[in-house]
Amino acid sequence: QQLVEDGQAPHTAIIGCADSRAPLETIFDTMPGDIFVLRNAGNTCTHAEGSMVGSLEFCTGKLGSRLILVLGHTKCGAIYGATKTYLDSQPGKKVAGCALEGLLQDLGSVAQEAAQEMGPGASSDEVAAHAVKVNVFHTMNFLLRFSESIREMVKTGQVQIQGGIYHLETGSVEFLGQSPLQKELLDSSMAIPPSMVTEEERGLHGVRTGADERVPSDLALSMLKKGNERFAAGAPTAGKTSDAMRKALVKHNQAPHSAIVGCADSRVPVDTVFDATPGELFVLRNAGNTCTHAEGSIVGSLEFCTGKLGSKLILVLGHTQCGAIAGATATHQAGATNAPGCALEGLLQGLAVVAKDASEQLGPGASQQELVAHAVKVNVFHSMDFLLKFSEPLRELVRKGELDIQGGIYHLETGRVEFLGQSPRQAELLSSDLSLPPSMALGAIRTSQDGIVAPKLALQTLKEGNERFVVGAPAAGKVHRSMCEALATKGQAPHTAIVGCADSRCPLETLFDALPGDLFVLRNAGNTCTHAEGSILGSLEFCTGALNTQLIFVLGHTNCGAIKGATAAYFAAKKQPTKANNALDVLLKGLDTVVAQAVAEAGAKATEEEVAALAVKLNVFHTMNFLMQHSEPIREKVSSGKLEIHGGVYDLKSGRVEFLGSSPSQSKLVEAKSTVAPSLLDRMLGA
Repeated sequence: QQLVEDGQAPHTAIIGCADSRAPLETIFDTMPGDIFVLRNAGNTCTHAEGSMVGSLEFCTGKLGSRLILVLGHTKCGAIYGATKTYLDSQPGKKVAGCALEGLLQDLGSVAQEAAQEMGPGASSDEVAAHAVKVNVFHTMNFLLRFSESIREMVKTGQVQIQGGIYHLETGSVEFLGQSPLQKELLDSSMAIPPSMVTEEERGLHGVRTGADERVPSDLALSMLKKGNERFAAGAPTAGKTSDAMRKALVKHNQAPHSAIVGCADSRVPVDTVFDATPGELFVLRNAGNTCTHAEGSIVGSLEFCTGKLGSKLILVLGHTQCGAIAGATATHQAGATNAPGCALEGLLQGLAVVAKDASEQLGPGASQQELVAHAVKVNVFHSMDFLLKFSEPLRELVRKGELDIQGGIYHLETGRVEFLGQSPRQAELLSSDLSLPPSMALGAIRTSQDGIVAPKLALQTLKEGNERFVVGAPAAGKVHRSMCEALATKGQAPHTAIVGCADSRCPLETLFDALPGDLFVLRNAGNTCTHAEGSILGSLEFCTGALNTQLIFVLGHTNCGAIKGATAAYFAAKKQPTKANNALDVLLKGLDTVVAQAVAEAGAKATEEEVAALAVKLNVFHTMNFLMQHSEPIREKVSSGKLEIHGGVYDLKSGRVEFLGSSPSQSKLVEAKSTVAPSLLDRMLGA
């Protein structure tokens, strides 16, 4: 009568087995009102888990119980049956013929874990006996993973979850303590058990359609995390798609809550990994989840998804053991520089920059395995950065808080996604003014109607163009008649003026993957200003003045015939002075200053070949210095920051340009007053 009038206040909630040999009230010698008892065959949460979890949330919340005990017992028929079913099963999952078979099959994961822990030599009875213990922890873990209210009470110390095994042979309970995974599981984000996720929660029609409201990015990210948690826990809820659902998707169109850029690897089925139904995810996949090739289709597709469809989250998803990244890493380490022989080689070379960055970040001591693993992460951020850098629509949505771009790595070994957050460079890249990916931007010819290109951007354009040339993926295609007409009628506006060598192995437009109108090119043997410097200076003053070009780039190259000839002539003249007999002799003699400096810096033991190699670099700086020494307009523009002069050396073997930066003498030269170029002075005096 007192229990009826005052209500219950059990001190403990127990999940036990329905086995008649394990009567819980008797085992613990309790009175009515002492323990809140939930029982089923196998003391499990594999079926009707909602009623189990809901009942415990009621008991610990409403009734105030402070202890949950999950109790298994020896010789458990459900566990022994599940173990035999697992050990006798053939490859391939058999459809359960009745509810009992379904129960035993779902307890198979417990039997599998027990078998793995016991090892191949264990008997069926030994595996089953261990599975009893494994199952207790399995149920405890389920409660922690799929109940937010229970987790919260455990975190605050209001509730404890303990395990135990009742020994039929002795009548004693072996108390096991807390789950070894409790600390980890307290970070779970799952609010309810999988079976309680209703179709309505996925959308008004059981699937997401255009009739549903747009999902904020933080909620979309939470949905991805919860879906992956269900997948990893082996409790997915994305069931069959009914005819009504398919008709709703057709009638109401799509409204995916997230766009995913993932790898084409068959082990990473994106919709499955996030336990998603049709209509939830807008998925783009290729080998390496990259934007190195056909990037226009990736960026354009994402602009459509975030603009037209209203998705507010983009997730770039890499994965461990990625074959594309492993191949790209091997390609980078092998130093492959040849033009690709097939599309795959082009893809791997395009990803080599990721491997290069990963290698530089880890340092020389990293193993191959460590390098590949880190390159996976670097590649995720590389793709995220690409999206921000080359899409103004995406940047604008991010700036307004209407889009979030996140990264993640799917771990093949565990089935779980490691969420990486936003790119560390996001704030910087939001200031980019590029609106098209390289392959699409290069379809347009630069004319005088285009804006002035800042030196930093012009230099970056050179670097990216050279990288495309190196990996055999040039984007500068055919020049159409309309392009030529535009250049003829609207005039030129080159972003860079280049002083290069006349060597036929150094076609400047080609090695920078440039179109007509991009580069203002001056070439002579040795990329020098030692002769006819008036034409070089005058041309550059025109380009930086009338055409408003803000970058001058002086480019030398390895194995330069002019420099090697000048070096040989210098050493020969040391042995026996000779007189210049022709224009070539005069050209080589004019490079004496550069060679002499190289000899001094290389040292007395340096070979002629070593001196010539150093002279290539010194000659670049010599030409850069000459421009500032003998052109007042150029010097003033450099001094005021309206013009930058950079140098580089093109490696004939690799195809790569080594960018040298500004001249070490620049700060000194811009402070000094420029003087008239020697050849111009001679003419002035002659006049």
